Amino acid sequence: MIQRMIIHAYLLTMTDDQGGLIMDGAVAMEGNEIVAVGTTEQLQANYQAKEEIDARGKVVMPGLVDAHIHTSMALYRGVAQDMHHWLQKGVGPFFGNITTAEAVIGSRLNIVEGIKAGTTTFSDFDNPMNLIAENYRQAGVRARMTSTVNALPPTLHKLGVGELYPLDEGIEQTKLKEAVTLLEEWHGKENGRLTVMMGPQGPDMVSKEMLQEIKKLAQHYKTKIHMHVAQGDREINQVIKRYGVRTIPWLDEIGYLDQQLIAIHLTEAYDEEAALLANRGASMIHCPGSIGVIDGIVPPVMAFLDAGGTAGLGSDNAPGNNCNNIFNEMKAAAVYNKIKAKDPTVMTAYKVIRMATIEGAKAIGLDHETGSLEPGKKADMIIINMKEPNLSPVILKPVCNIIPNLVYSGRGHEVETVIVDGRKIMEHRKVLTLNEEKVVNEAQEAATKLAERVATLL
Repeated sequence: MIQRMIIHAYLLTMTDDQGGLIMDGAVAMEGNEIVAVGTTEQLQANYQAKEEIDARGKVVMPGLVDAHIHTSMALYRGVAQDMHHWLQKGVGPFFGNITTAEAVIGSRLNIVEGIKAGTTTFSDFDNPMNLIAENYRQAGVRARMTSTVNALPPTLHKLGVGELYPLDEGIEQTKLKEAVTLLEEWHGKENGRLTVMMGPQGPDMVSKEMLQEIKKLAQHYKTKIHMHVAQGDREINQVIKRYGVRTIPWLDEIGYLDQQLIAIHLTEAYDEEAALLANRGASMIHCPGSIGVIDGIVPPVMAFLDAGGTAGLGSDNAPGNNCNNIFNEMKAAAVYNKIKAKDPTVMTAYKVIRMATIEGAKAIGLDHETGSLEPGKKADMIIINMKEPNLSPVILKPVCNIIPNLVYSGRGHEVETVIVDGRKIMEHRKVLTLNEEKVVNEAQEAATKLAERVATLL
């Protein structure tokens, strides 16, 4: 007798380009793994389960992968919208004055938000990640964690726009030690549910020597490098001033473009630069909601994909995007790229839902564990109520509208149940691993104090 079986579902396995839909589908779980996938009739003939979940009228699919998020920034959601110079003038005063304890409190808020919108895997790029890691342990989600390494002083926002950043060797060495400590203490913990990568914040935010040192360490620890690349004209200008060439060609010169690199944003990359990244084997994380708000730009993800690259979706950060919800990113990716191309046939719903699941998992190096519903993979999945008004009605013939409606109509509130590593972490919209009310109240209190401090400085 197995632990759990979900039956009578619209089962999206993500095992093909059309979503791998199984009508009247079922999935069987034992421990933290999927043991069988098929029709309800097939599985009921071969298995008995201690718990059987009837999912009639519901979609069961792999949990969503947020392939790039900064959960520590949740407390200053909405403070830097509709403006130029987002980093220096908008986020800077908050980023430079938040305490470690406040960052951890904000992180919990973002994690709860993500869970309630169906995110089961968070690829978090943050400080203080050694403390945020405990949030992930408690929440029960899958996390791919990176401790941000930079050489930036907290007074960055006081610089004039376009001024060359002062890079502080002491700061970057301290942050490198924190990154290595995180890797040694947390990589592979919770039965492999928590893993760690290396991460310079950006090629403009650390020294060349630090980039090279991180490359060697990532090779030593056999992990990936999570890094913002060509994330804005600010970065491109900084790199040109230091090294005389644009970011991506310069990274190619120093041997940084390979399968080890996860390149975030590519906001200001030329199409040929995006194609170069893809040809070198690097993956890309597309954060359309954030980059749309911050820069009013649609990054060259289509050029990257056309060159054969693997791309995932990320929600980035609350002050840049306002929400950390992969349903938002799926729709934004599809719609923005159609507008950019002036072609309604590009970036289809089927493509972006794969970017939110199996392609996103592949982009961050976890596709052997999650991202699709297949025997032997981890039991990470969500149950979505298709009887919510915005997802109704379900039409199966002559056209199946399930995936288009999830992408273009889904908001996240339709997710009823979240299972990670075979464990229910949300059921009937109630988060079971964290106290949602307490998390929200603590975040409000901390945000009020942070805002009061910042107000005295402006």
